[in-house]
Amino acid sequence: MTVLDSSIRPFEPGTTGWTVDDLDDPQIERQWEMGAYEIVEGVLTKMPPAYYDGNICVGRLVRIVERHLDAAQIPGEFTFESDLVLGSQRLARPDAVFLTPEQHRQQKELNARRSTGRKLTYGRLLIPPTLIIESISPGHERHDRDIKRDWYAQARVPNYWLLDGYSKSLECLILDGPTYRTDQAGQSKDELHPSLFPGLSIALAKLWE
Repeated sequence: MTVLDSSIRPFEPGTTGWTVDDLDDPQIERQWEMGAYEIVEGVLTKMPPAYYDGNICVGRLVRIVERHLDAAQIPGEFTFESDLVLGSQRLARPDAVFLTPEQHRQQKELNARRSTGRKLTYGRLLIPPTLIIESISPGHERHDRDIKRDWYAQARVPNYWLLDGYSKSLECLILDGPTYRTDQAGQSKDELHPSLFPGLSIALAKLWE
């Protein structure tokens, strides 16, 4: 493992050659946690602003799903903006992810095996979650719709939902072989029934009201 010497190399978005291992340097990790960053093919990348318009829709969508899961007694947990390791030079920060109890156990075990970095119970996500939700950011649509779509498919994330609070749309993708296909999609006042959670009904109008 090569740890970056932060006294020589500045922590600046747009610089290249970054890896996930660099974050084991306490000085680098401190700067990383002060902002919102991703590592995109080795490039340190500043994430777009998290506008209230998009965030509130994510929160509403997650609450709808959580209420359904509670009623159906389906276990699992959502987390928000957790670092997700997808490769040595790929680290994403999804808006929301859903993990099953088994995935929580696997993540805890994998993180415990790490010999470097801060000692946390779960740490950065090292396993593909059951579901990733991304809120589309204005001016950064390609990153979510194309780049991250490819990343998550290659990482074998089985479900990827694209939420756009500006065009008032939701697309629920499901992994089919090496790529995603649309499971459910709608906008405005449509009602969706994603196959991931049988019996779940998402009235899209409730996301934008």
